[in-house]
Amino acid sequence: MVLTAALVPADWFWSQGPNSPFFLSDKWLHGITFAALALWFSGQYARRSYWRLMTGLVAFGLLIEVTQRMVSYRTADWMDLLADLLGVAVGMAIALAGAGGWCLRFEEWLNNRIG
Repeated sequence: MVLTAALVPADWFWSQGPNSPFFLSDKWLHGITFAALALWFSGQYARRSYWRLMTGLVAFGLLIEVTQRMVSYRTADWMDLLADLLGVAVGMAIALAGAGGWCLRFEEWLNNRIG
């Protein structure tokens, strides 16, 4: 879904340009999306797998920029990749601060409650 959203024409969501009220919101969307992805996936895996998670998310951010360069109505932007990296860093910092493994803890709690 994230890749699809990154590849549809931007004007489907808002107008671009320095006079647009959404100017630079694309960078925020990249950062927030990748922070959310990092938090989501850090909940699914043990801490020892976080380096793989970060590697995969960075590769995914790079894939988005490569594919945006391949279509005529989108552009690749190094600042988008930087926003992705910052989002991953923020998400992983929150995971390391205690939010990581949330899904594993919930499943354990649920199994103890049910079984």
